[in-house]
Amino acid sequence: MITTTSHRILVALALGAAMALTRSHHFADLVHLPDASWAVFFLAGFYLANGRVFATLLALAACSDFVAITFGGVSDFCVSLAYGFLLPAYGALFVAGRWYAARYRLTPATLMPLLGSAFTGALICELLSSGSFYFFSGRFAETSLMVLGERLARYFPGYLESMALYLGIAVIAHTALVLVANPATVQRMPKAP
Repeated sequence: MITTTSHRILVALALGAAMALTRSHHFADLVHLPDASWAVFFLAGFYLANGRVFATLLALAACSDFVAITFGGVSDFCVSLAYGFLLPAYGALFVAGRWYAARYRLTPATLMPLLGSAFTGALICELLSSGSFYFFSGRFAETSLMVLGERLARYFPGYLESMALYLGIAVIAHTALVLVANPATVQRMPKAP
């Protein structure tokens, strides 16, 4: 894992930049990348596991939303009383990243805990963020669990796809950096049968 302060700072800056560069548009199109926020909070939990980093990323997310709405022409439709539920939603991703960090090993077997923790964190994040928006935003005249289920089925796969894209990039970059920094690791890795 990351052991030096300079590496922690570089990771924190990279995660902050990824969120700042992708969050303002909220949805991917031909010009903009998909939002990296979910992956950023998961990776911050994995690499940094620091409450101040979590708070800073929350502030960055809120500032990015403010700038996008105020100056970027993004609709304020998603800003409501439910916006506060992003704290526990992103917290679920951060905690899932911390959980995985304790189980991480540079072996192929680590992929199952990675997938499980990322999916669980994302599911809890989606339930908290979309569920709170649906029930508490005041944007829907009538609410029901069945309609919430339909909304989750419609939107969750896209959010999960974006998160998987960025986590895939992170896994490749992480593995490459570990192997370049310590080539002897390749010789100690278990061989495939």
